[in-house]
Amino acid sequence: MPKINVIKSIKIDSPIEMIFNTLNDFNHWQVWSPWLIMEPEAEVKIAEDSKSYSWNGKRIGSGNMKVTSEEPHQKINYDLNFLKPWKSSAKVRFELEPDGDMTKVSWVMDSSLAFFMFWMKAMMQAFIGMDFERGLNMLKDYMEDGIVHSQLDFKGESTFPGFDYIGLKRYCNIDEMPAKMAADFDKINEFLAKNPDFNASQVFTIYHNWDMVKQKVSYTSGVAVGQPEIDLTDGFISGKIPKIKVFTLRHIGPYRHLGNAWSTLYNMKQGKHLKIQKNIHPFETYVNDPKEVPENDLITDIHFAIK
Repeated sequence: MPKINVIKSIKIDSPIEMIFNTLNDFNHWQVWSPWLIMEPEAEVKIAEDSKSYSWNGKRIGSGNMKVTSEEPHQKINYDLNFLKPWKSSAKVRFELEPDGDMTKVSWVMDSSLAFFMFWMKAMMQAFIGMDFERGLNMLKDYMEDGIVHSQLDFKGESTFPGFDYIGLKRYCNIDEMPAKMAADFDKINEFLAKNPDFNASQVFTIYHNWDMVKQKVSYTSGVAVGQPEIDLTDGFISGKIPKIKVFTLRHIGPYRHLGNAWSTLYNMKQGKHLKIQKNIHPFETYVNDPKEVPENDLITDIHFAIK
C-alpha cells in the first residue's frame, strides 16, 4: 500500500517541558487544533486522564486519538483513528528538541492508503501537511501568548453587491505569496496615488487556483474602482465581480492564520454543505488596513459564491 509520511516543524519560544505537558494533555487541544477550529460546536469528549479524546461533528466527521507512549520532554506517540467521513488510521508523534533559546517542535504522521488510491498520495500529503502547519502556528501562539490569535465568525449567506476593479494577476509559489502580494499592493497604491480620480474603495484578492501538490497559486489582488473604463498599463488588468449570492466566513487575526478560514470553507465545500457557483472564483476582502490596526485585530472576509 502507498505509504504516507508527513513532517512539519516550527520553532517556539517556550520551555520544552511546558510544550511537552501541553501536547500530552488533550484538554489543551481544543484551543489550537487545526480541525476543531473548523467546527467549534463539534462534540468533544476527553478522557479523565486527558490522554485520549474523541470528536463528532457535521463538518469534521468523527474519530478518536490517544497517547500510546511518551519519552518525557522528547517525544509523544499517538494512535489516530478517523471514523467518518471515511475510516482510516495513522501513527502520529511529536518530537521536541532544544534549538538555542527556542524549542523545535516537529509533527509527524505515518500512514498508508489503499492500493487503488495511490494517485491520491501526493495530494493527501500536501493537505495533511497544510493542516499540520496551521496547527503548529496556532500552537506557537498558544505557548508564547497564552491565546490563539485566530477567530472564525460564520457570517453565512448574503448578497454581495459586486464591483468593477483594477488589479494585478500573479502565479507564484505559495511560500512566496506573502511577499509577492505585499509588493502587488504597494504597486497598486502607487498607481492610485498617481490616479486619484478612480474612486478606489474595496481592497480584495481573488484566488483562481491552488495547486497544493506543486505548491503553486494563481491570484489577482486589486481594488474596486468607480470607473470601469480605464486605460491600463504596466501589467494592470481590469475586471468585475458581479452581484452574487455568497457564503462569508470572517477571520479575525493575522494574515498568517487565514488558512484556518480557507480550509474550513473548502471542507464545507467538499462535504457539500455549500452549493458552489463554479464559474465565480472565491475571494477575500479586507475590512481594515494592516497599516492602521495591530495584526491581531485584522479582519478578513472570505467569500464563496453559492447557488
